Amino acid sequence: MGKLDGRIALITGGTTGIGFSTARLFKEEGAKVYVTGRSEKSIESAKSELPGVTVLKSDAGSIAEIDALLDTLKRKEGKIDILFLNAGIAVMKPYEATTEDDFDSMFDTNLKGPFFTIQKALPLLSQGSSVILTSSVAGHKGMSMMAAYSASKAALSSLGGTLGAYLAGRGIRVNTISPGPIMTPIYGKSGMPKEAIDGMLHSISQSVPMHRIGESDEIAKTALFLASSDSSYLAGADLVVDGGYLVS
Repeated sequence: MGKLDGRIALITGGTTGIGFSTARLFKEEGAKVYVTGRSEKSIESAKSELPGVTVLKSDAGSIAEIDALLDTLKRKEGKIDILFLNAGIAVMKPYEATTEDDFDSMFDTNLKGPFFTIQKALPLLSQGSSVILTSSVAGHKGMSMMAAYSASKAALSSLGGTLGAYLAGRGIRVNTISPGPIMTPIYGKSGMPKEAIDGMLHSISQSVPMHRIGESDEIAKTALFLASSDSSYLAGADLVVDGGYLVS
């Protein structure tokens, strides 16, 4: 028996990184899993590497595509038991160089998308369902090169707390995961040169009490805890999974 037997799970940003690892784990634990992605390359790769998982193309920051995605879930399943809003983007630039387009793209995907996905998914969320948001330690701690990204994630963590209280009475649990430095493809999409990324990750790893960068599988296990009945009395929480980085 799996911890998620018979449950319907939707994971945004599920074709790579944390979402990919979580989709694989949820499937192993008995869930019927749908994942979304934007890149044709990552979508095709996920289709071959996640057997039994349904992969859908959807932009997590587009209201029209969110509507279409939820219409698909309504038509195919009629409900959602686990909604893991994991899609996110990061543009790493000095504050002075951050453009309005940079700001809008991050806030659309990292905050507006989750805000309205939950709102629009409410009729589909079952009694006892779990909503999980992927925030970041960057929303808790000021980090250079990440002004807009950090602000979007701080707002997302706040949203998780607010909705955790607001929806608990309806039998919907909303909780947030704030990963620390995790080895995922998001760094390669950040706009920074590889040498700068490698240097940044090395520097951060020296600041983590565990002296290493985390793995996406470690965040997937946290998502499984929040998705399952193991966390039945948890609502509005923000679980920081960072190897001790914030308290160092």
